[in-house]
Amino acid sequence: MKLKILSVYLIPILLSGVANSVTLKNVDANVISKVVIDNYKMHDFDFYASDYETKANKLNHILNSNKEDNKKIQSISKLFLNTPYVRNRLIGSNKEPEQLVADFQALDCFTFLDYVEALRKSDNLSDDFSRNLIRTRYKNDNVDYLSRKHFFSDWSYVDSHGNRNAEDVTTSLTNNTKTISKELNEKEDGGRYLNGLQVIHRVINYIPGKNINQNVINNLKNGDYIGIYTNIKGLDVTHTGIFINGKNGPVFRNASSLSKNMKVVDTPFLEYTKEKPGIVVYRAI
Repeated sequence: MKLKILSVYLIPILLSGVANSVTLKNVDANVISKVVIDNYKMHDFDFYASDYETKANKLNHILNSNKEDNKKIQSISKLFLNTPYVRNRLIGSNKEPEQLVADFQALDCFTFLDYVEALRKSDNLSDDFSRNLIRTRYKNDNVDYLSRKHFFSDWSYVDSHGNRNAEDVTTSLTNNTKTISKELNEKEDGGRYLNGLQVIHRVINYIPGKNINQNVINNLKNGDYIGIYTNIKGLDVTHTGIFINGKNGPVFRNASSLSKNMKVVDTPFLEYTKEKPGIVVYRAI
C-alpha cells in the first residue's frame, strides 16, 4: 500500500533546526518506512522561532518525564492555552489526496486532541511524534481521508491493527447514564455529512447534562477526553476537550470557536457541561 502524503506542514516546535526538507517516519498498513518530505513549507518562521526553544524544552521535559499519562496530558495541553482556533486545518477529501498535517499554531477542537494524544504517546518530537500522530488520527495507520477518525467515538473502537486511542469510561462515572444507538454520518434526510464515507452503526454512552454533578467530577481524572454529546441525527458529539482539575477548580480545556474566545481556553466545567445534552468520557490507554 502506498502512503498518500504530498507534503507535511509542521511548526518550528517540531524541528531540531531549519532545513529545506525534514525526515519523518511515515506508516503504511504494514511497514514503517523513513522518507524525506520535500517541498517543506514554513511560514512566518521569525514569528514562531522567538518562543520555539522555550516550548521545545518544556515539551521534551514532559515527554521524557515519568509522569502518569493523565498528568502528562494535563501538562502537554497547558502549553496549547491561547493557541488560536482555526477550523478546517486538515487537507484531504474523497476527491483530494489526504496529507499529513501537524500545525500547533492553529487548532480546532479535534486537532487539539490529536496533537495532545500523539504527544502523550511520544518520547521525542520528530519521528516518534509523526508515527503517533498517524496512529492517533487514522485507522490502521493509513493516511487516507476515509481512514481518518472523523468521529469522536472512533477513538474508543479497536481498528484492524488492534489499536485504539482511549477507553470509554462514561458508564463507570455514575449510574445516571444513557445509551443510544446511532447511525453516524447519516443525515436526517438520508444524505451524508461526509461524502464517500459509509454509515457507521455505533452505540454511544453519555451522561445527560442534568446529571453532571460533584460525584461525576470526583470520578473524573485529569486528562480525561470529553465529547459534548449531541441529539443531532448522524453525529455523536459536536465539540471535544479535556477535563482538567487544577488550582482554578474543574475546567473544560478546549479549542473554542465562540466569538469571545477563538482560542484554546479553560472554561468552568460544570457551568459549561450542565447546559449541554450530555458528555461522553474517554480515558487514554
